[in-house]
Parts: sequence; structure tokens; C-alpha cells
Amino acid sequence: MKALRTLYTLLFGVAVLLFFGLAYPHHLHYQEQYQLFLFDSSYVWDIIKIPGGIADLLGRFCTQFFLFAWIGALIIAVLLMVVQLLMLRLVNWGRFYGLSFVPSFLLWFFLLDENALLGGVWAVLLTLLASWLFDLLSEGWLRRILLIVAVPVLYWVVGPICVVFFLLQALRLKRKEWSWYYAVLVLLTINVPLLLSFYLPVLAGSQWYGIHYYRYPTVIPVRLWVAGLSVVVLILIVRAFYRWANSSNSKVMPLVSFVLVAACMGCLVWKNSNFKAEKVMKYDFMARYQQWNRILETINKEKPNNQISVTVQNLALGMHGMLSEHLFDYNQNGILGLLPDVGTDAISSMPTSEAFYQLGMISIAQRTAFEAQEAILDFQKSARCYKRLAQTNLILGNYKVARKYLMALQKTLFYREWATETLPLLGNEKAIAKHPEYGRLRQFAYKENFFFGDHVGPEMLESLYFNNTDNRLAYEYLKAYYILTGDRENYTKLLLHTSSKQ
Repeated sequence: MKALRTLYTLLFGVAVLLFFGLAYPHHLHYQEQYQLFLFDSSYVWDIIKIPGGIADLLGRFCTQFFLFAWIGALIIAVLLMVVQLLMLRLVNWGRFYGLSFVPSFLLWFFLLDENALLGGVWAVLLTLLASWLFDLLSEGWLRRILLIVAVPVLYWVVGPICVVFFLLQALRLKRKEWSWYYAVLVLLTINVPLLLSFYLPVLAGSQWYGIHYYRYPTVIPVRLWVAGLSVVVLILIVRAFYRWANSSNSKVMPLVSFVLVAACMGCLVWKNSNFKAEKVMKYDFMARYQQWNRILETINKEKPNNQISVTVQNLALGMHGMLSEHLFDYNQNGILGLLPDVGTDAISSMPTSEAFYQLGMISIAQRTAFEAQEAILDFQKSARCYKRLAQTNLILGNYKVARKYLMALQKTLFYREWATETLPLLGNEKAIAKHPEYGRLRQFAYKENFFFGDHVGPEMLESLYFNNTDNRLAYEYLKAYYILTGDRENYTKLLLHTSSKQ
């Protein structure tokens, strides 16, 4: 039976690994780019001083590895497997063995949401771990005292999801203890967050439903709470039918229960997976790493039809000098498919910022990246934005500001090497001029200041191109702009100017 149970757990883990590695990898990249984990004492303290901070810190630490999708998928698979193994330790499941997988499946369901944070999974895992460790303690006054101490401590470690721990321990109390001891636990569970609400700099009510479980601070993470509370409900079910569940040592019934749970919960996960968002995130990921050839291969297989994908599609065509000639071979969104109006969110702005950057609109790319970072809903910083802000300030000659971002990136795990290699460029004009990217973009950048709103007009593209006719991307965008707006006069002038230069 132990060998079979190990096999079932491994099968579940492999399923999670393959799902996030093959079907949902760009959701992991999305999570990674909207946080900045620093190996810095002040950064760590700012996290752990808030209830649930330990779980949040562990979640952020793991999320930085999502830069590599397969490593991120492996981390999630291991966490969900551990949750299932802890469920096995809490009660004798017998014929209901398959139900021990339900909380793990529900956490998987929770992670389908791109705004779900890994700290929520860690909160459930640590709560179950604490419950299992307390179950190992023998009855007596020592256990009772430790239990009273554990409630506020666990609240600080995992946040309000610790109510699951309280409920699980309440199920173990004997009837004689319920009169006073249960009352003490109830008062602790209620009054700890109530008292802290007067002193914590957090949104009102978040101390009750979780501060760092979900990216939207004002949204209750219902899926996470369903996963956590399902632990208590499932254990109550097993205890209610304990005799029937453990009346046989048959190896068939646990297998049947596992197959039924896997089939039902697997359908729930698959049907609620947002594969449309995954495709959009894929285009954003390819633009981030300038995978222009891969973008062209992708758009030839599937025609993008939303704003972010079309923006990335046109940028890749422009980088290959194919935009104006093949403009109508693909779906377009008018002039907004070239350079959309700058939004106030943290998602749609990043592909637009990439287009600004490649065109040589460095100041505008910097502003867009900065505003995208400030629009992150849980007030975190962005590793991707920090890198882009370091690059734009370096190109514009703002070396002190660029140093600030580079010094922060040096405290990260995966951006440290890049930051260390970039620091010597600060103030080194000759090295910047010879750099294949920064030197080229510095030449393309605007030489005069002007007022910029949220909409890119033809004058801005004209200024880019006519000030430096080597800027072929600006030429492609300007030509495409005239085609999309039907401006025949300026289109003809542009062609004549180009032919005269040749």
C-alpha cells in the first residue's frame, strides 16, 4: 500500500509538472517579472513584519525561480505533493484515500489565476505542517500551553489561513476541555487580528482574509480559502464514515477513489485554465527577450487578434524590415496595433514600452516602464522594469539613477551577473558608443525635448526617422502609419525622400 500511495503521489506531481511546464509556462514568467526578490535584510524585514510574512517571503523566494518555467513547475509540483503527503498524516483515509488529493488539486486550481501568489500555497502547507507536528505531541498541559502560544505565532507566520490549524486542533479536543480551553482559543483567533488592525499599515479587512495571498489587495482569494477549509471538511467526512472507510484492507478502493478524484478535479483544472491569457503572455515573453524569429514563426501559425499580440507581431515584423510590405497579411488594430495608447495597468504597457525602446523613444519607454511598475497592484517592484529602467537611464546619460537600479539588481539571484557586467559602462562614453544595443539606440534617440501625451502621432515617428535615416524600424513604422491612416501625400513624400537618399 505504501508503494502504491507513493506511486499515486508521484503521478500527481508529474501531472502538475507537465501542466505548468508545457501548458502554462508563461504564467510562471508573468509571476516572476512582477516581483523583485532581494537578498537584503531590510527587504526581508519589510516582508516578515506583516502577518503572513514568512509564507509570503517563501513564496517570493520560490517565485524568482519562475524565470525558468520548468524549475518553477517543479517547485509547484513539490509543494502540492507535500500538501498531499501532509494530508495523509492528519487522518487515516482508508477507502477515502483519493480525498487526500483534493486540497492539492484546489491549490492547483487557485494557481491557475495569474494574480494568485505562491505565498498562499506556502500558508496552507505551513498550516498543515504545524497541525501534523502538534498531533505528534502527547496530551497534557505542555501541549495545551504550546497550542495557546501557537495560535498568534502561526497567525504571524502564515496569516489568517491559520484558522484551519485552529479548527483542526479543535477537532481533537475532548468534550471536557471545550468549556474553557476552546473559549481561550476562540478569543485568541479573533482578537489577535482585531488588535493588530489598529497598528498594522495594511488595508482595512485584509488582516482577516489575507494580505499577501492575492495580487489584488482588496479581493478575497476565495479559491485559496476553499482549498484551506476543504481540509477540515474532508477530515470531518472521513471521521463521520470512519468504520466504513476502514472496514477493508482492499487495494482496489483507494485506487478507485484516487482515479475518481483525479478525473473530477483534473477536469475542473483543465476547463478553468486560461489558455487565451497564456498565449498573450507568450507574446509578451518573446518580446521581452527579443525573440523576433520565434515571433514570426508563431504568427505564421496563428493570427494574433488582440492588442498585445498585434503590437508584438508588428514589432517583430518591423525588426525584420517586413512591416510595411506584409502589414495586411496579418490582423491589425488600426494605428493602435503599431503603438497603442499608453495604459494605466502593469500588463499592456510592457509590450508598448518594448516597441518604444527599440524605436529609440528612450524617454517614453522609460516613462512607460516606470508607470507599469507603479501600477503593480500589490505594490511590489518588478525585476523586468528595474532592468529596463537601468538601460534607459544608461542610454540617456542619467548614470546616478542607472546605478541605483543596477545596485538593486546586484542583490538578486538571476540579474546579478547582468548588473555587474553593466556597471562599468556608467560614465564610459566610448564603451557605450561601441555597445551594439546602447550605442545604436543612443544615436536613434530624440535630440530635442517635447511634450508627450498618451498617444503617439506621426510627427514623433517623422522626427525619429528624419533625424537619423539609419533608423530603419522608425521608417517601417512611419510607412505603416501612413498606410493605415490612408495618408497618400506623406507616404509619397517618404518614398521620394528614401529613393533620393539611395
